[in-house]
Amino acid sequence: MRTAYSVETVRNAERELMARLPEGALMQRAAAGLAAACAQVLARVAGRVYGSRVVLLVGSGDNGGDALYAGARLARRGAGVTAVLLAPERAHGGGLAALRRAGGRVTEGGPTGSGPTGSGSAGSAGSAGSAEELIARADLVLDGIVGIGGAGGLRKEAVPLADAAARSRAAVVAVDLPSGVDADTGRVRGDVVRADLTVTFGTHKPGLLIDPAREYAGAVRLVDIGLPLPGEAAELEALQHPDVARLLPVPAGESDKYRRGVVGIAAGSARYPGAAVLAVAGALRGGAGAVRYVGPAGDAVIARFPETLVSDRGPERAGRVQAWVVGPGAGDDAATVAEVLAADVPVLIDADGLRLADADAVRARTAPTLMTPHAGEAAALLGVGREEVEAARLASVRELAARYGATVLLKGSTTLVASAKGGPVRVNATGTSWLATAGSGDVLSGLAGSLLAAGLSAVDAGSVGAYLHGLAGRFAAAGAPAGAHDVARAIPRAWRDVRGD
Repeated sequence: MRTAYSVETVRNAERELMARLPEGALMQRAAAGLAAACAQVLARVAGRVYGSRVVLLVGSGDNGGDALYAGARLARRGAGVTAVLLAPERAHGGGLAALRRAGGRVTEGGPTGSGPTGSGSAGSAGSAGSAEELIARADLVLDGIVGIGGAGGLRKEAVPLADAAARSRAAVVAVDLPSGVDADTGRVRGDVVRADLTVTFGTHKPGLLIDPAREYAGAVRLVDIGLPLPGEAAELEALQHPDVARLLPVPAGESDKYRRGVVGIAAGSARYPGAAVLAVAGALRGGAGAVRYVGPAGDAVIARFPETLVSDRGPERAGRVQAWVVGPGAGDDAATVAEVLAADVPVLIDADGLRLADADAVRARTAPTLMTPHAGEAAALLGVGREEVEAARLASVRELAARYGATVLLKGSTTLVASAKGGPVRVNATGTSWLATAGSGDVLSGLAGSLLAAGLSAVDAGSVGAYLHGLAGRFAAAGAPAGAHDVARAIPRAWRDVRGD
């Protein structure tokens, strides 16, 4: 399982570790890992380290020091390394000296500063030029402008450098975090560096896992520097294949359909019968032993899935279930939503159910509740604009969970799952942009509801459901458009992939 920690927790761990290590040892650990990652990138984009051109964008913090020390290591391997100092008077002294000793060059004054100065080396940058010209000729640009404490976007003197890097053919590697993004929240409040690779130290930071910041990080590589991080202080958790495999419900020899769990689906309407069909499709592949359907789309459901137990008597008289899914395609059927919310079993609320559910009734429930809004639905529930939810996804999902006393799964390119009890928020990024298709959320609702009926907690059902749904979306699309029914059909493949079958 991947974990992410807040800036405050990381800094406390760094101070604790530095107190036990020789001065500068921690930065050298980070720089060694950073240089190794950069060397691998250079081998791919330039064919080798020797003779390649590297530009360091160096701010005043420790990230600038990491960049300088890493640059010195690359210079000793024959790369032509030039450091562009955005705050020359506050550049890391030890790192700057190490770069110069290794034959690296320095330009001061930002994007229109003087040409490179300092010792030369084999394959060095050569002729003088502005920082933007140096970036245009570079094979690799190392972003050490702002550290994990930065927020609010880049300062104006750094923006031309970020723009030049984006225009160049160079690979852009960020030190710990792309400069300008908010490490704790994933918010982007201005111009930021867009990296191809982010090399982060000690632990992931929330901004590396949550959009919109995540899209600026590129691939992320974690360098272990030995930080003593307390497990209970994690801000985020990201499940991996082994974590999901341990949570998947697998029937035992004595299992029958009822012991495996029965999920009830109260969905669909005369106008939206397809929502019921797709929710049932997800549920049948989610691990429960049986699916009961209640609603006006029974004929459509039976025609597609004859194994479904269909009832037209309403949720209360449909028969025994271990969990309910309510809302997909429900139209204005508030009575059915209220009836399901009164049931003393876990309930998943999606789509129209989120709009129709009485907030007090949700808060009054004693059995687990899982709400699954997308950003627009979350904005309506919170009474804010959609853009506010999309800009502050972590704060939004936590606020929803606290306000409704429910577990909340906020759908998106990075899906977040927050418990009303607090604790780490689960983040999932297995999906694909091809999942942005009508009915995809209905499949997820049925899948996660089935996992609830099979006995998983609301947090686990939401997390595992999102993980499998994302993988199924990748398998179904394979780089081309796919419909929601294709995603449902690919769930067994995702399940087998997770289990290694």
